[in-house]
Amino acid sequence: MSRGAVALQHVPFEGPARLAGAFARAGARLEVVRLCDGAAVPASVETGTALVVLGGPMGVSDLDDPRWPFLRAELALVEQRVRLGEPVLGVCLGAQLIAHAAGARVYPNTRLGAGGARERAPEVGWGEVRFPRGAHPVTRAVAEREPMFHWHGDTFDLPAGATLFASTDSCAHQAFAIGERCFGLQFHCEADRDSIDALLAADADFARAALGEGAAEQIRSDTARYEPSLRASGDRLLDALVTALLA
Repeated sequence: MSRGAVALQHVPFEGPARLAGAFARAGARLEVVRLCDGAAVPASVETGTALVVLGGPMGVSDLDDPRWPFLRAELALVEQRVRLGEPVLGVCLGAQLIAHAAGARVYPNTRLGAGGARERAPEVGWGEVRFPRGAHPVTRAVAEREPMFHWHGDTFDLPAGATLFASTDSCAHQAFAIGERCFGLQFHCEADRDSIDALLAADADFARAALGEGAAEQIRSDTARYEPSLRASGDRLLDALVTALLA
């Protein structure tokens, strides 16, 4: 039996979803630490055990926000793991915390507006992710272009020495690796219908601000179309990542 993993959950509506199944297929247990329920950030994680940092509506700019008192301790743990070369997987917020811990800048995702000024550009809903061939061994698990689920407003610079292995038109830095056992994913390949419904129920205003009125209906319609293929491609990618984390 592998040592398994410890996942840090920030809000009730962003749990591990299909990640638990990926660890189970690898013969490993995923323990979820619900920071959202007042659980303390572990001071350390056993050597060889993977740390999984899940998503959430907060960001690196909220490190000193009293609503999220666990963020500073969590960042310290991520910095420790990255420095020691221990296995870490970050999803969305988790990827941003890894990037920040590795010295990269985290900031709002933007695009050029009609007047030439940059404006915020959250990436929300379903969109194609490109996985360049040969960018990283885990990309062999997926096609060069795969529909993935997105739910973020921030992005990050690529950390020094990191390998970029996924991108989209609106957000260039979608997935990276630092060394052999540290991965950051901006997209949600672990998502399923239940987790997407939970996001829409808890944070519909975020979707509406990004996509306009009818955002929830559009996302649910796209989910019915794309979620079956995500279960196949997402599970293959998750299995490849978990195998690398537990190697």
